[in-house]
Amino acid sequence: MSENIGARDVDWRTARALAHGAGRPLPFQTVNLADALGQTLAEPVHALQAIPHYASSAMDGWAVNGEPPWKLVSHAEDHGRGRPAPHADSGGVSLAPGEATFILTGGVVPRNTLGILRTEHGSIRGDLLDRNEAARPGEPSLHEHVRPAGEEAEEGSMAIPAGVVLNPAQIALAAVCGHDTLAVLRAPRVSLLMTGDEVIDHGLPHPGQVRDTFGPQLPGFVAMLGGHVDVASRAKDDLDDVVAAISAEPTDESSLARASGDVLITTGGTGSSSADHIRRALTELGAELLIDGIAMRPGHPTLLARLPDGRFLVGLPGNPLAAMMAMLTVTAPLLAGLRGTALEEPAAITSADAFEPLQGRSRLVPYRLESGRAVPSTHQRSGMLRGLAGADGVMVVPAEGCEPGDDVPSLPLPWVG
Repeated sequence: MSENIGARDVDWRTARALAHGAGRPLPFQTVNLADALGQTLAEPVHALQAIPHYASSAMDGWAVNGEPPWKLVSHAEDHGRGRPAPHADSGGVSLAPGEATFILTGGVVPRNTLGILRTEHGSIRGDLLDRNEAARPGEPSLHEHVRPAGEEAEEGSMAIPAGVVLNPAQIALAAVCGHDTLAVLRAPRVSLLMTGDEVIDHGLPHPGQVRDTFGPQLPGFVAMLGGHVDVASRAKDDLDDVVAAISAEPTDESSLARASGDVLITTGGTGSSSADHIRRALTELGAELLIDGIAMRPGHPTLLARLPDGRFLVGLPGNPLAAMMAMLTVTAPLLAGLRGTALEEPAAITSADAFEPLQGRSRLVPYRLESGRAVPSTHQRSGMLRGLAGADGVMVVPAEGCEPGDDVPSLPLPWVG
């Protein structure tokens, strides 16, 4: 890997940009409308016909032509005496001057209709319709309560641009436009590889052991970022085993799934000690190292590499809070790039506390929002999760520190609405 040296100790902002730029949008796939929520639209949605595709009534009432009193006409076959059928279909008919016909909300407006007289403003005597005392003089005005064809969209016009993350209203709009399926970017497929012989996945750990914090949380975290975890596995603290797990030669179904994914996230082993094997495994595999450490605390020993088979590898630090800061700094932008969504600029938050300078490194600090200011959470060492669990966001304190009242960047937590 000496020929593929990555950017070393980049600042967190550069790390986010590098990760996002590396993740080119994935090929699109066609999904049913019911499966499109939260997906990134790959192609613009055009109206396949005018919306609405016919002039319709915005009220229950009567379509009228001319001045009152109007003669009631009906186009229902079983109402031959000239009285309107309650659900008569006005489609394809035309009103002569002085005629009216009953119409429901959404009904097809007959040709030559002046407007719609709403039911509460009409009075029927025999076969004649007139305004009642509740009606305005001259009601209805021209085209009153008529929704013209094409009012919302003309046929062929673009209703939804490509690149948006589809919400329920947009899916409903696509249906109104006549679409049954949509082209969306495929959700990035992610595999997890946990390392650490001291990690146990159930029960209480003995001295020298730790509970697995990654297995229970990373699949959900990845899903919140728009990815999908295909498979999770564990490797021994052994270089050969780590190399084999990363390369994932398809000798069985699980390794095949891992090898054919888009991103492999590893946990632990990103340091430089003899017990850390991720860097050495990447060297043996001939991977291209894109990010080799980030100038931030916690989360400095974070890696981003491109494997020879095209997959990305995100190497998370082994400490839980450090790993979560790496997820926000590298994994989130990488998955956004693969989904074809823009890299969002961090919002600004006002710090409630002062922070001393930390030479050459930003600090990522979980905070609680109190009276509009960011109050640092307690229990925020790199091996702790309690502070993050109750946080409203993560502020990024610059290397030069800050004073109370200073604005600093803030990274959102995907589970905080």
